[in-house]
Amino acid sequence: MEHTDLTTEQIARAFSSHRFEVALPHLTDDIVWTLVGTDPVMGRKAVKKTCEKTAEYLADVTTEFQRFRSVVGEDSVVVDTLARYTEADGDVSVVASCDIYDFVDGRVTEIVSYTVELPS
Repeated sequence: MEHTDLTTEQIARAFSSHRFEVALPHLTDDIVWTLVGTDPVMGRKAVKKTCEKTAEYLADVTTEFQRFRSVVGEDSVVVDTLARYTEADGDVSVVASCDIYDFVDGRVTEIVSYTVELPS
């Protein structure tokens, strides 16, 4: 599938499943990504840099999604996940997250991410 043929749901699901290279072309230049509890990441270049750091960390981590669902609205997509991350040394983290994506003309203008680490 060509990246240009993606639906808003496919773009959101790609980003939420850490397939950033699929989603990044669909972000506006002035995107705002708010990871609730931290300062917002402003602009596509800053979001890309954050994604690259995350991908680098996850390179040696096994990710198992135990729940992965999306709800699609007219100009928004919500992705709710529960993921188990196992590091190379065996450490395990279980994280519940909810990402809310806002779209204009098929491009992401804003992401709000709520994440909570749960007892593993």
